[in-house]
Amino acid sequence: MRSEPYDPKAIEDRWRGFWREKGYFRVDTARPTNKFYYLNMFPYPSGYLHVGHGRNYIIGDAIVRFLRMRGYDVLNPMGWDAFGLPAENAAIERGIHPRQWTFDNIAYAKNQFRAWGIEYDWDREVTTCLPDYYRWTQWLFLKLYESGLAYKKRATVNYCPSCQTVLANEQVVGGECERCGTPPEQRDLDQWFFRITAYADRLLADLAGLEWPEHVKKMQENWIGRSEGATVTFRTARGDPIEVFTTRPDTLWGATFLVLAPEHPLVEGLTAPDRCAEVERYRKEAARATEVERTSTARPKTGLFLGSHALNPVTGEPIPIWIADYVMPTYGTGAVMAVPAHDERDFQFARAHGLPVRVVIAAPDGSIPDPDELSEALVEPGTMVASGPLTGTPGEEAIARTIAYLEEQGIGRRAVVYRLRDWLISRQRYWGAPIPIVYCDRCGVVPVPEEELPVLLPDVPFIGKMGLADIPGYADTVCPRCGDGARRDTDTMDTFVDSSWYFLRFVSPHEERVPFVTEDVNRWLPVDLYVGGVEHAILHLLYSRFITKALYDLGYVGFTEPFKRLFTQGMVCHTAYRCPEHGWLYPHEVEGRRCTKCGSEVATDYFAMSKSKRNVVDPSDVIARYGADTERLYTLFMGPPDRDIGWSEDGIRGAWRFLNRVWNLVVGEVPRVANVRGDPDPSGFGSAERALWQKLHATVKKVTEEFEGGLGLNTAIAAIMELANELGAYVEAGEADPRLVRRVVRDLILVLSPFTPFLAEELWHRLGEKQPVLDTPWPTYDPAAVVGEEVEIPVQVNGRVRAHVCVPVPVASDPHALQEAALAAREVQERLQGKEVVRVIAVPGKLVSIVVR
Repeated sequence: MRSEPYDPKAIEDRWRGFWREKGYFRVDTARPTNKFYYLNMFPYPSGYLHVGHGRNYIIGDAIVRFLRMRGYDVLNPMGWDAFGLPAENAAIERGIHPRQWTFDNIAYAKNQFRAWGIEYDWDREVTTCLPDYYRWTQWLFLKLYESGLAYKKRATVNYCPSCQTVLANEQVVGGECERCGTPPEQRDLDQWFFRITAYADRLLADLAGLEWPEHVKKMQENWIGRSEGATVTFRTARGDPIEVFTTRPDTLWGATFLVLAPEHPLVEGLTAPDRCAEVERYRKEAARATEVERTSTARPKTGLFLGSHALNPVTGEPIPIWIADYVMPTYGTGAVMAVPAHDERDFQFARAHGLPVRVVIAAPDGSIPDPDELSEALVEPGTMVASGPLTGTPGEEAIARTIAYLEEQGIGRRAVVYRLRDWLISRQRYWGAPIPIVYCDRCGVVPVPEEELPVLLPDVPFIGKMGLADIPGYADTVCPRCGDGARRDTDTMDTFVDSSWYFLRFVSPHEERVPFVTEDVNRWLPVDLYVGGVEHAILHLLYSRFITKALYDLGYVGFTEPFKRLFTQGMVCHTAYRCPEHGWLYPHEVEGRRCTKCGSEVATDYFAMSKSKRNVVDPSDVIARYGADTERLYTLFMGPPDRDIGWSEDGIRGAWRFLNRVWNLVVGEVPRVANVRGDPDPSGFGSAERALWQKLHATVKKVTEEFEGGLGLNTAIAAIMELANELGAYVEAGEADPRLVRRVVRDLILVLSPFTPFLAEELWHRLGEKQPVLDTPWPTYDPAAVVGEEVEIPVQVNGRVRAHVCVPVPVASDPHALQEAALAAREVQERLQGKEVVRVIAVPGKLVSIVVR
């Protein structure tokens, strides 16, 4: 008799609201018994979710369901990173207010989560663009301001002319605005900064204690960019000091010119009168280039001689002073001592401009090359030569001895510098948290009192790219101190300020007196497992670490790191089509590799799913055709979760076929095993039963270990598929042990449930189980059963497998006993008859290899 077909729509509609109604994903933060804080990076609601977005959240839902069945009180909240340029730019494109666009997307996303079967503790939902949240973002600003960690200064900043706002250094990617792709300009503006550089050492040192991917820690380490060396004082002909930082003070005797950043404050005073116009033109050109462009090793080394000199402090020799755009004003002192013989960039510059090259470090073989014959710089450490009193100092001692000499002579000192810059948080756009500062002619800069927070974002008609300064009357206010007329700050905060502390608010989302309850956050944090994209390694993750350390120092939290363990999921890629005439095309606009609009041949490639590349897959289409469980299973099965993967229609159909097999197998066995009670007795098993019993325990072990360890959920699913196949083969063979079948079916449903919760709940119910899946403990495994009583070992004869022998586990693990057992086996003896055994190699638990002649 044919069983009823698998109908995912009916099943998923039946169970979709069940888990929320039962309150499985709510937790009492005040009284946890076995706490676990799981957190997905909350999304920007700047567009609809596609299947690529779903990967992050499906991974999380599977983990949380597993943890719940393992007995944890899991804090698993969700919210919305709702302010910022992504939402504002999307709203501008559609001609609507960013508030409407944001909340429409939030509603859509919540429905999409529900369709996927993804649940959160929705009682803890936070939305960063609502006053009850950004009130506390403004509070955070005030606390940093009070402690000297927030300050305003005039600075050269990255300004995006398209987005019409400044960008933090971290938001310029590949020389372009990360939001719109426009190359930013360099402008001098008064801006607010957070003093993240005050925490550079701690941010670097504390990476060692984090359970994070090594490549993410390396990215942060490189961005912080700690360099040890010395600050050396050169002096101009007038005696004015010019300080330079160098990581190679041992090469100081070879410095033949100085290079200043075009923005260096001494440039004007050092420029000869007949060079002023040319130098000013060069400075303006440099200001138009991005930092990435200026520091590119492939870029020609341009520069200008200022017409003045400085004295090398150890040789007394006058050396020319140049400006060059490859020197950045914000790294070190903005001045570089150029040692062309021992620095490749200086070498290229010297060769381009005819400047002298002087060798002061011997080559690795001890020779001293002729500088005119050098084709590249000698950058390796070595014995100091032509270096005054330090000549002959070996390479391993050179830097330390040079620094000591500089300090003795009063011309230099040991120093540490960082690539990290202070965090620029000012934005000249509307859709953000207003900065809570007032400017009064009498009182100066005045912070808004805490009791007057929030400073509300004005509710005005949206007119496109605008800032608070464009809103009539917004800046007009009164001074909180003296009552005179005053002006509000008209900048908003970078959206990364909003996301730098949201994980704290989730613990106390409805608290009106404080942003979070210290006792509660100290109980729950650091976050036990944080899951999100590696693209946030430098931005959000670094900023969150800084804010947490600052709050620790201010006494508001009792921990110094926000995220104990980090897992970065890979992206979902899909074929994208590009026409030379019409740009990116939708798949239906391509036929036979040609554009249906113009007939041109299209280029194809795999890219991460992106609406701009028109290669996204709508989850509602997948769910309508195959069901949410199929999408969930395929999303987690198609590759290691931390790797990029390609979306495949064949793959989704394969997941669909597997779920149909599971459905048919379990529903077909329910009439025979639904009323069976009691566990099977392994002592009475035959060989088929022992094999299935071993496979069951091995599968539970594998799935459990992947959830608790490396999160190789794709291999966990592969193990489940193997178990289902072995169960099907065992049942089809006939005379199945009903108790064993019921036990395997029962545990199969449970280990499958984090991946396909709708199907699992339905099958669990049909099996006759009284309590829901999430009220059932996760299945356990017996280590002895995993190993099994016997193992099958292949036997090779002259490199080819000619037999298999079944031996007890202790025999399989003993090479001598395994060799004897293999040679004694009847099937092996038949293969060896009439032949001379030359060598036998037994690999415990793996194989036996016999060489004969």
